[in-house]
Amino acid sequence: MIRSFRQHDLPRLMQIWLDTNLQAHSFISQTYWQEHVELVESLLPQAEIYVYEDDNSHIIQGFLGMMDDNIEGIFVCSRMQSRGIGKQLLDYVKQIKCSLTLEVYHKNQRAFRFYQREQFSIQQEMMDEDTGEKAYKMVWKR
Repeated sequence: MIRSFRQHDLPRLMQIWLDTNLQAHSFISQTYWQEHVELVESLLPQAEIYVYEDDNSHIIQGFLGMMDDNIEGIFVCSRMQSRGIGKQLLDYVKQIKCSLTLEVYHKNQRAFRFYQREQFSIQQEMMDEDTGEKAYKMVWKR
């Protein structure tokens, strides 16, 4: 089930956010992600967030966060990845938005290929100033 964020979801979302970033971005120092926990925790409630909650267990297994039409990230807990949860979240927002943008690290090839399969195209190559890593700005339009 996909639903909107509720304030009491925050601890679970933060756990998924940190675990997923550490796993997907091993090319960035763990300290970087750990140092950003408090900032992200304060910003998440201001974003447009959709969570994927398991129908049976009622445990949140993933979420998608947006600001306007920009996807800030899709995060799925590691043991539930490659089961279509990220695609379901993305398909959900594709139904309510006419266009979407996002940034993805060049070295995160798994995510990059996922977005390409989902008809996102590279709009711009850029350098993430915080991490020094190459990234792509990608765009999808209905």
